Amino acid sequence: MSVSTTVEDTTVLAKRNLLRIPRQPDLLIAYTIQPVMFVLLFVYVFGGAIQTPGFDYVDFLMPGIIVQSIAFGGFVTALGLSEDVKKGLIDRFRSLPMSRAAVLTARTSSDILLNCLSLLVLFAVGFAAGFNFINATAGEIALGIALLLFMGYAFSWIFALVGLFSSSPETANSIGFTLIFPLTFASSVFVPAESMPDGLRQFAQANPFTTWSDAVRSLWLDTPANTDVWMSFVWCIVLTAIFAPLAVARYRKVAAH
Repeated sequence: MSVSTTVEDTTVLAKRNLLRIPRQPDLLIAYTIQPVMFVLLFVYVFGGAIQTPGFDYVDFLMPGIIVQSIAFGGFVTALGLSEDVKKGLIDRFRSLPMSRAAVLTARTSSDILLNCLSLLVLFAVGFAAGFNFINATAGEIALGIALLLFMGYAFSWIFALVGLFSSSPETANSIGFTLIFPLTFASSVFVPAESMPDGLRQFAQANPFTTWSDAVRSLWLDTPANTDVWMSFVWCIVLTAIFAPLAVARYRKVAAH
């Protein structure tokens, strides 16, 4: 297949993936209601008990909450691919004169648009709760958004692999949640890593979720950047380089049966 054919097929399938959302609005919970609940819970229930010297807690929290929400944005890919495999739709795709690459690229591409929706919702609730960019230029804000979308794209490939290995959409959701959710809590997403006890603190400091959260804080809140910004992009590249080929290999195996 030519590049133009692959792009055209990817666009058609990406549109199919997005059209599914209005017909199954419950899929939007992870992009809308769930992030809002996390923000309100931590800001107004736990925020008074968490010390973030130099910042209001809402300013410290929002970059971490956004990182967590974007990481989970690819769960729609896991659910969709698992459902397509279960219903035999992958076999139908294989019988059509279309690019095989389009199935996975369409899934991961449509996740980018859904993550943009998640960002809009999170910015809206964050500003309403009192979040502000601190001494951030337009370029730094844009770079932070680009980093988040790149991170979401990397996690889309992780969730694609999970979906292709899962026996059902429910299993795919459970596996993704179980693997990633603990990592977000053992990081600086919600609290400074320095406040954690020995052992957990060292783990949190090496955790990529800490790197992503601190990188966004350095861009939006003018905290010391250290190596966080460029290491965040390195993490995204490494995860994509590992999981994209694995997902493609698994898809070929699934499609061949």
